[in-house]
Amino acid sequence: MLKDETINRVLKFRDDRDWRQFHTPKDLAISMNLEAAELLEIFQWSGGDLECREKLGRLREELADVLSYCILMADVCGLDLDKIMNDKITKNEAKYPVEKARGNAAKYTELD
Repeated sequence: MLKDETINRVLKFRDDRDWRQFHTPKDLAISMNLEAAELLEIFQWSGGDLECREKLGRLREELADVLSYCILMADVCGLDLDKIMNDKITKNEAKYPVEKARGNAAKYTELD
Protein backbone atom coordinates (compact mmCIF):
# COMPACT_ATOMS: atom_id res chain seq x y z
CA MET A 1 0.00 0.00 0.00
CA LEU A 2 1.33 3.41 -0.89
CA LYS A 3 1.49 5.79 2.01
CA ASP A 4 0.72 9.49 1.64
CA GLU A 5 4.34 10.11 2.59
CA THR A 6 5.52 8.11 -0.44
CA ILE A 7 3.09 9.84 -2.80
CA ASN A 8 4.20 13.22 -1.50
CA ARG A 9 7.83 12.24 -1.97
CA VAL A 10 7.19 11.46 -5.67
CA LEU A 11 5.47 14.84 -6.07
CA LYS A 12 8.25 16.65 -4.21
CA PHE A 13 10.86 14.99 -6.44
CA ARG A 14 9.01 16.38 -9.46
CA ASP A 15 8.43 19.81 -7.94
CA ASP A 16 12.01 20.24 -6.73
CA ARG A 17 13.11 19.86 -10.35
CA ASP A 18 10.33 22.05 -11.78
CA TRP A 19 9.17 19.21 -14.02
CA ARG A 20 5.40 19.64 -13.60
CA GLN A 21 5.46 21.97 -16.61
CA PHE A 22 6.36 18.95 -18.77
CA HIS A 23 3.77 16.62 -17.25
CA THR A 24 0.74 16.87 -19.47
CA PRO A 25 -1.76 14.01 -19.30
CA LYS A 26 -0.74 12.97 -22.84
CA ASP A 27 2.97 12.85 -22.03
CA LEU A 28 2.38 11.08 -18.72
CA ALA A 29 0.19 8.48 -20.47
CA ILE A 30 2.95 7.90 -23.03
CA SER A 31 5.59 7.62 -20.30
CA MET A 32 3.40 5.27 -18.26
CA ASN A 33 3.01 2.97 -21.27
CA LEU A 34 6.71 3.06 -22.10
CA GLU A 35 7.55 2.02 -18.55
CA ALA A 36 4.84 -0.69 -18.64
CA ALA A 37 6.47 -2.01 -21.82
CA GLU A 38 9.81 -2.18 -19.98
CA LEU A 39 8.05 -4.11 -17.22
CA LEU A 40 6.63 -6.50 -19.80
CA GLU A 41 10.04 -6.91 -21.42
CA ILE A 42 11.29 -8.62 -18.24
CA PHE A 43 9.05 -11.56 -19.07
CA GLN A 44 9.89 -11.69 -22.79
CA TRP A 45 11.42 -15.01 -23.77
CA SER A 46 11.24 -16.22 -20.19
CA GLY A 47 9.95 -19.63 -21.27
CA GLY A 48 8.78 -21.71 -18.36
CA ASP A 49 10.09 -19.29 -15.75
CA LEU A 50 6.93 -17.21 -15.55
CA GLU A 51 7.82 -15.75 -12.17
CA CYS A 52 11.31 -14.55 -13.17
CA ARG A 53 12.54 -14.60 -9.57
CA GLU A 54 16.09 -13.89 -10.73
CA LYS A 55 14.82 -10.63 -12.24
CA LEU A 56 13.04 -9.25 -9.18
CA GLY A 57 15.45 -6.32 -8.92
CA ARG A 58 14.61 -5.12 -12.41
CA LEU A 59 10.92 -5.85 -11.86
CA ARG A 60 10.97 -3.64 -8.76
CA GLU A 61 12.58 -0.79 -10.70
CA GLU A 62 10.13 -0.91 -13.60
CA LEU A 63 7.08 -1.32 -11.39
CA ALA A 64 8.20 1.70 -9.36
CA ASP A 65 8.50 3.70 -12.59
CA VAL A 66 4.96 2.73 -13.63
CA LEU A 67 3.60 3.62 -10.19
CA SER A 68 5.42 6.95 -10.20
CA TYR A 69 3.80 7.93 -13.48
CA CYS A 70 0.39 6.83 -12.15
CA ILE A 71 0.88 9.11 -9.13
CA LEU A 72 1.94 11.99 -11.37
CA MET A 73 -1.03 11.47 -13.71
CA ALA A 74 -3.49 11.43 -10.83
CA ASP A 75 -1.97 14.61 -9.43
CA VAL A 76 -2.02 16.50 -12.74
CA CYS A 77 -5.64 15.44 -13.37
CA GLY A 78 -6.73 16.22 -9.81
CA LEU A 79 -7.74 12.63 -9.06
CA ASP A 80 -7.73 11.01 -5.63
CA LEU A 81 -5.96 7.65 -6.02
CA ASP A 82 -7.80 6.08 -3.09
CA LYS A 83 -11.18 7.15 -4.44
CA ILE A 84 -10.60 6.05 -8.03
CA MET A 85 -9.28 2.66 -6.88
CA ASN A 86 -12.26 2.07 -4.61
CA ASP A 87 -14.70 3.21 -7.32
CA LYS A 88 -13.10 0.75 -9.76
CA ILE A 89 -13.20 -2.12 -7.26
CA THR A 90 -16.91 -1.44 -6.63
CA LYS A 91 -17.54 -1.49 -10.39
CA ASN A 92 -15.55 -4.74 -10.78
CA GLU A 93 -17.41 -6.36 -7.87
CA ALA A 94 -20.65 -5.81 -9.80
CA LYS A 95 -19.15 -7.12 -13.07
CA TYR A 96 -17.51 -10.14 -11.42
CA PRO A 97 -19.79 -11.45 -8.65
CA VAL A 98 -17.99 -14.01 -6.50
CA GLU A 99 -20.54 -16.75 -7.17
CA LYS A 100 -19.87 -16.51 -10.93
CA ALA A 101 -16.23 -15.46 -11.10
CA ARG A 102 -14.51 -17.49 -8.39
CA GLY A 103 -11.84 -19.65 -10.02
CA ASN A 104 -12.97 -18.56 -13.48
CA ALA A 105 -10.69 -16.49 -15.74
CA ALA A 106 -13.47 -15.61 -18.21
CA LYS A 107 -14.26 -12.01 -19.05
CA TYR A 108 -17.34 -10.64 -17.27
CA THR A 109 -19.33 -10.74 -20.53
CA GLU A 110 -18.75 -14.50 -20.71
CA LEU A 111 -19.72 -15.43 -17.15
CA ASP A 112 -22.85 -17.60 -16.90
